[in-house]
Formats: sequence, C-alpha cells, structure tokens
Amino acid sequence: MPRILVVEDEPDLAALVAFNLRQAGFEVDTAETGEHALDLATRNPPHLIILDLMLPDIAGIEVCRVLKRRIPAVSVVMLTAKKEEADRLAGFQSGAEDYIVKPFSVLELVMRVKAILRRAGLSGGEAANISFGLVDLDVGEHRCTVQGTEIPLTVLEFRLLHYLLARLGQVQSRKQLLEEVWKLQGSLETRTIDTHINRLRQKLGKAGEYLETVRGVGYRIRRPTLEKGALRR
Repeated sequence: MPRILVVEDEPDLAALVAFNLRQAGFEVDTAETGEHALDLATRNPPHLIILDLMLPDIAGIEVCRVLKRRIPAVSVVMLTAKKEEADRLAGFQSGAEDYIVKPFSVLELVMRVKAILRRAGLSGGEAANISFGLVDLDVGEHRCTVQGTEIPLTVLEFRLLHYLLARLGQVQSRKQLLEEVWKLQGSLETRTIDTHINRLRQKLGKAGEYLETVRGVGYRIRRPTLEKGALRR
C-alpha cells in the first residue's frame, strides 16, 4: 500500500486531507513541522509527501530540498497559499512533482496523488517499455536501467526522460518542456530545465551523452549513428 506523509501545520486541514487519502486506500502519516516531517520521512520513507510551504520552523522549500537529497525517489506535492508563478517555479526547482494552490479541491488533490503514484508504478497502469542504446525504461513500473543497473529517478526526472525518448531526435524547447512536463504555462525564462537535464545526465552516466543541448533552442535525445540500440517499445 502506498504510504503518504502530509506535512501541514493547520490540524483541521491536515486531518481532512489525511481522512480523504485513507478513504482512497493510502496509508497516511501527518507532521505539523518541518523538523517532524524530516524525522518521520527519514525513519520510515514515504512514497509521496504533501508539503505545505509555510511551516512554523523550516521553510517548505528547504524541507523539500533536504528530502530529495535523503530520499531521491520520493514524490513531493506542494500545497500552499503562495500562488505567484515565481513561487511555483521555485517549488519545481526544489524538486516538487506538482504544485497545488489553496483553497483547493480535496477530490482533485486525491486524483493528482493517484496520477503521480500511477506514473511511479505504485497504482495500476498499463506496463510499457522503451529501450534506447544503454537505457531501458519501464514506464509501468517507473524503472530506469542503464546497462542493467537500476538508476533511481524522481517522478519528474523519469517523466522528462520518457518525454524526450518518446520524441527521439526531435528538439524540445524549454517552453515545451515547461508546459508538457512541468505543466506550467508561459514563457518565463528559468534554469529549472537546465538544472534537471544536468542532474539527469549525471544520473545516467555514460548514457547521459544521449541528452543533447541544441543551443538557443532546447534539448533532444540524439538519434544513434553507428550505435546498436534503436528505439523499441
């Protein structure tokens, strides 16, 4: 059963979210402070964290950064009253997979949680595979392997790699990636994409060479020349 940690300093709201998630079949823990959240998550790592940004002790952005370092595969949904685009970008930059602004629909929150966990292979979904060169991607199980070694990717990193692999050889602009992978509208310049691409390259090791920067345009997975490993689905 997927385990979720709700980090929210308003007890009534935390109880409401936790109740609805339990009704949807999830195991739920709650924390009212950033310190408590870090302690709980470290001792018993959850699959997904719902995180308020305005906590009484530690800023939610910092909590997210620390959690992503300690538990790279955990998914984070930010739940906050901060609604400016700069706040949303800062949330995604810190590693969040989704960003929901208060007031919000509890039903929509539960559906988004289910969608993220489904992409992570934790709740149904039809299995699919993409293989390219040294990389094997199991979309159904949210698994990425390079030369047979599993590479731990966050949900957002996995989604980015899958999006580029599914469009082999096609250049994707930063604006396209923001809209299709991050689900952000607008053309605000940001280093969010560059940062995630660099992290992905590092994690993929030798296979990171497939991620090509097209200067002034965006990114693509380059087509093979003489290498073995055509794209297979």
